[in-house]
Amino acid sequence: MTFPENGIYLASRSPRRRQLLSQIGVSFETLLLREALPRGSDIDEAALPGEAPADYVSRIACTKAELSRKRLIQRGGVLRPVLGADTAVVSKGRVFGKPESLAHAGEMLAALSGQTHQVLTAIAVAVEKATRIRVSTSTVRFRDISELEIRRYIALNEARDKAGGYAIQGLAAIFITEITGSYSGIMGLPLYETAQLLQDCGIEVLA
Repeated sequence: MTFPENGIYLASRSPRRRQLLSQIGVSFETLLLREALPRGSDIDEAALPGEAPADYVSRIACTKAELSRKRLIQRGGVLRPVLGADTAVVSKGRVFGKPESLAHAGEMLAALSGQTHQVLTAIAVAVEKATRIRVSTSTVRFRDISELEIRRYIALNEARDKAGGYAIQGLAAIFITEITGSYSGIMGLPLYETAQLLQDCGIEVLA
């Protein structure tokens, strides 16, 4: 099934996800739960007690896509697939989401210093009465990061709104010694899985 104009809605404020969708030729329009730009998240992103990391990112991605589709229907908009995504960093069983402050970002970077961690990104596409989902898991290893480097890095404000307190496409690349998996998934939108999921929903990629 092909949807009008072969386009989708993106339920995300992330400029990185917009960039990555454009990179693979997907036509999209940003769909937000709130039109204003508030601080904080549009939904409650707290993990449930005992919730596995993959289940957590899957639930949040599905919630973003499904709530945005409901809002679209309420607004009387043209119905097209709605893509939601969520990224989390996991180290030693602990889930690192977006930092609450720059100091919090510094604490996360200190915990990740010299360690190997996983980056999980779930993508969900809500269409008609179904929501399809895929999860990308990548592994990242950091070298030892000094306290001075952490202070200098967070002072750049690059850590804000980034899972784990860092942006792989930014200056934090100098901390990384090894990556296994999806670079775009670590950025926040795994392009292989995204393309497969959109094609399953009738959306042409590289159109």
